Amino acid sequence: MLGTAKLMPNVPLTEPAATAVSIRNLSVRFGDRNNEFTALSDVSVDIPEGAFVTMLGPSGCGKSTLLRCVADLVHISEGSISVFGRSPQEARQSRDFAFVFQDATLLPWRNVLDNVRLPLEVGKHAQKHTMPGNYADPHELLAMVGLKGRENSLPHELSGGMRQRVAIARALITRPRILLMDEPFGALDEITRDRLNEELLRVWQETGTTILFVTHSIPEAAFLGQNVLMLQAHPGRVKEFMKVDLPFPRSLAVRDTVEFIGVTAHLRRLLEECL
Repeated sequence: MLGTAKLMPNVPLTEPAATAVSIRNLSVRFGDRNNEFTALSDVSVDIPEGAFVTMLGPSGCGKSTLLRCVADLVHISEGSISVFGRSPQEARQSRDFAFVFQDATLLPWRNVLDNVRLPLEVGKHAQKHTMPGNYADPHELLAMVGLKGRENSLPHELSGGMRQRVAIARALITRPRILLMDEPFGALDEITRDRLNEELLRVWQETGTTILFVTHSIPEAAFLGQNVLMLQAHPGRVKEFMKVDLPFPRSLAVRDTVEFIGVTAHLRRLLEECL
């Protein structure tokens, strides 16, 4: 198995959860003084370890930029980010996080199993992660995301939803403590997206991985998240860090409840204020 502690939602904790990501007074600017654009301004938020946090906001509010700052892919102009008490660069070098993009970006000449194994073969830490106990079993990961029996399939033989399942399994192979997801289901049809939402919640509960998930969908943000981080645009800044008071485990049926409709209505009002 993955060898990580299972997350038990709705079970009271005797101690507060540790902080996975701490963001303090973060600002990101692009360009030079004559043509400068502020993408993020004075963003501060703490993400608890083991939490599922969705990020919502209008286009251009800096959701993806914030995710990339955590991943050490974007230079920080001011402020700081701490990932389990270390800098994003140190966390990246230790493979504390993995990234799932909207496009699965699978290698077309490699089968499903070999695509999942890819992170173990690249980077200066490849040898470390080929040692037993430092990575998850790829066969078990594929079974967990519902792809048992498709190990030898090539990417072109899979649907879009299946390819994203492979991308999630690949991201989990090094047992990351944080999973960063940038609209991973945005290009999928609604039914496939709903199924993968349920699948992702199950994976999260089985692994206890901290997840930061960017989306443009209000229902998706409310259904997946323990909390929703709403960003306001021009420049990007925190509008609200909202707790989603809906019980786990969640099924798609929760979307028909009065409580869920209340949550999405509140998020819609916030989003309108952010434009």
